[in-house]
Amino acid sequence: MDHFNAVESLAALAQSVRLAVFRRLVRAGPDGLCPSQLQEEFGLTPSVLSFHLKALRGAGLVSVRQAGRHLYYAADYTAMNALIAYLGENCCADSADTAGDCKEPQTCATS
Repeated sequence: MDHFNAVESLAALAQSVRLAVFRRLVRAGPDGLCPSQLQEEFGLTPSVLSFHLKALRGAGLVSVRQAGRHLYYAADYTAMNALIAYLGENCCADSADTAGDCKEPQTCATS
């Protein structure tokens, strides 16, 4: 992940509703959720939820797939893991003693 993509991802997540929706999609797993489920859980109108999902999609943090007449939104775990790795890639780089201080960031396995 480059600096520009990291900024876009962080900007999309820097809003309370979007962060909550993204975390819910992460918890849902690779199958994702229908917007109606998200609307019910968060008490959002369709237009408000659509606005937030569009921002998350634009940042590359969620994907959407169609199954029949239904849409399913899912967290993009590759993008999420890349953001986590980007944030931690220089951990303790300037520290004189890094023994045991920095650990590899954990990633979310979706298999």
